[in-house]
Amino acid sequence: MFAGPLAELIAQIEKLPGLGAKSASRLAFHILRMPEDGVRRLADSMVNARTSLRLCAVCQDFADEETCRICDDPDRDRTTLCVVADPKDVVALERLHEYKGLYHVLHGLLSPLDGVGPEDIKVRELIGRLGDGVSEVIIATNPTVEGEATALYIASLVKPSGIVVSRLAHGLPAGGEVEYADSATLVSALEFRRPI
Repeated sequence: MFAGPLAELIAQIEKLPGLGAKSASRLAFHILRMPEDGVRRLADSMVNARTSLRLCAVCQDFADEETCRICDDPDRDRTTLCVVADPKDVVALERLHEYKGLYHVLHGLLSPLDGVGPEDIKVRELIGRLGDGVSEVIIATNPTVEGEATALYIASLVKPSGIVVSRLAHGLPAGGEVEYADSATLVSALEFRRPI
């Protein structure tokens, strides 16, 4: 139906999450209408992001240096760690300007049915950070089966050390995702977190 290069472009765009065939086609045609230098900048920025970013040596968030800007900020509260599943969750919480502690990004959630165990996410790195004066770990995973399983697993590892473990309040809807929650819901969930 489409010329070979256009069909390939659509097929590659369609692999992106949340995009079906129609959206991929619409984006492909938009790219074809862009000036050539704009297409090159888009392609270069994708390659540059993929090759230049690394995981922060401390929190596992994306960074362009050894450590990220949040871990480098001396004004952050180093006694509190907020554990999230993905880097996009850090962005959602930072938009609130309410949380002043540090983060830890797991890069996934436990899901035995999908073959994802503790060794597949950044739990070991989290446990390694607990000796650095941390007094509270806030678990901010989504209220899904995988998010709850991950929260309970982390709590079982952290509680024996005497560190307070809390969970975002369920102001977030069951089955909802931190990334898509509105600001008022996230502020309420953070403020009314509870120990687990």
